[in-house]
Amino acid sequence: MNCTDFLAKLTDYFDGQIDPSLMAEVKEHLGTCHHCEVVVDTTRKTIDVYRGAQAYEFPEELSSRLRAAVMERCRAVGKYPEIELKGVTPAANQTAKQHS
Repeated sequence: MNCTDFLAKLTDYFDGQIDPSLMAEVKEHLGTCHHCEVVVDTTRKTIDVYRGAQAYEFPEELSSRLRAAVMERCRAVGKYPEIELKGVTPAANQTAKQHS
C-alpha cells in the first residue's frame, strides 16, 4: 500500500469500515510511513476537538450584520445561496433577488 491508496481509504479507516484483510495493509503502511501517521494523528485530534466542541450562538447583532453582509455580497455578484441560513428564509432570499 502506498500513501495515495491509504489516503483513499482514510474515511473508511476512521469509520471502522475497512475489510480486515486490507486493515493489515493499512497498519503495515502506518508503521512505516511517518507522513500518513501524522495525517492519522492530526485527523484523530481534529475529530476529538470537534466532538468536544459546544455550539456557539452568535449575538443577534453579529448574526444580523453577517446576514446583511452575505446578502449584499450575493446582490453584488448576482448569485444567491440555495441554502437556508438561520434567520434567512427562502422568501427573504427571493425578496433580495427582486431588489437587486
